[in-house]
Amino acid sequence: MSSKTDLKVLIGSRVYTLSGYESEEYLQKIALYINNKIAEMDQMQGYKRMSSDMQKILLELNIADDYYKARKRIEELEADIDEKDKAEYNLKHELISAQAAIEKSEAENRELRDEISELQKENAALKARQDL
Repeated sequence: MSSKTDLKVLIGSRVYTLSGYESEEYLQKIALYINNKIAEMDQMQGYKRMSSDMQKILLELNIADDYYKARKRIEELEADIDEKDKAEYNLKHELISAQAAIEKSEAENRELRDEISELQKENAALKARQDL
């Protein structure tokens, strides 16, 4: 298991210590994401006039919205992967069937060529007897 990481980050205008088993880079990304969300909210008309509780709730709702949209996108991508896996399986099955059909046709072709060759030999022998 990796070691615990403690990292001081600036979120909004305050310094916080984030702790976790993730890398410092990851914890920095989390802080950056929160700072970007705060900056996004600050651009909204009337946000700065809201109470700090309302600002926090709005920020939390926006983060939850991002989370659920990301989860939905993951589900869509997983469904797409499943669909493509099924299509790939079906194509492989069709390819195997086609290869088996080709092999069968090639075997039949060899048998027919052998039969033609035998018939040609018989025909030549019959012609030779007729000429006698």
